[in-house]
Amino acid sequence: MAEEKKEKWVTYLSFTTVIVAVCATLSTFKGGGYSTKALLTQSKASDQWAFYQSKSIKSYIYEMQKENLELQLNNSALTMNKEELEKRIANYSDKIKKYADEKEGIKKEATELEATRDECKSHSERFGLAVIFLQVSILLSSIAALTKKRMLWVFSMLVGIIGIVYFVNGFVVLF
Repeated sequence: MAEEKKEKWVTYLSFTTVIVAVCATLSTFKGGGYSTKALLTQSKASDQWAFYQSKSIKSYIYEMQKENLELQLNNSALTMNKEELEKRIANYSDKIKKYADEKEGIKKEATELEATRDECKSHSERFGLAVIFLQVSILLSSIAALTKKRMLWVFSMLVGIIGIVYFVNGFVVLF
């Protein structure tokens, strides 16, 4: 049986295809991880905004009660003594201030979570693009190996380089 002579570039094709496949696999895992983190962070941010709204509602209720007591205080026909009303008004004012302070903290945390979500989405998108280019590169390399077309392999490596650039960009987000 005659042994088929193997061209040297086919060996390089094999090695480069393995490297591209490893990068594609890592891109898939990293992109999925960032995507999951983005979803979880979005959920936490939504919870924070719901918490913020509940504090706003509670604050509004106290504001309404405070205004009602202030109107009663200004009314000449008081059913309660003035000291009791002033005490309740001061108490409601304190609660309104407390809720305003809590809302600021909640708002800050919610916006930080949204920023984290956006950053994760940015990483995930880059890894997604990397996977697309790397998979196309693997496909073209496979076709080049089957058809023994060296120029097709060179083209697949150009596509692979674009994929690797997106893969690296998935970590650092330069563009």
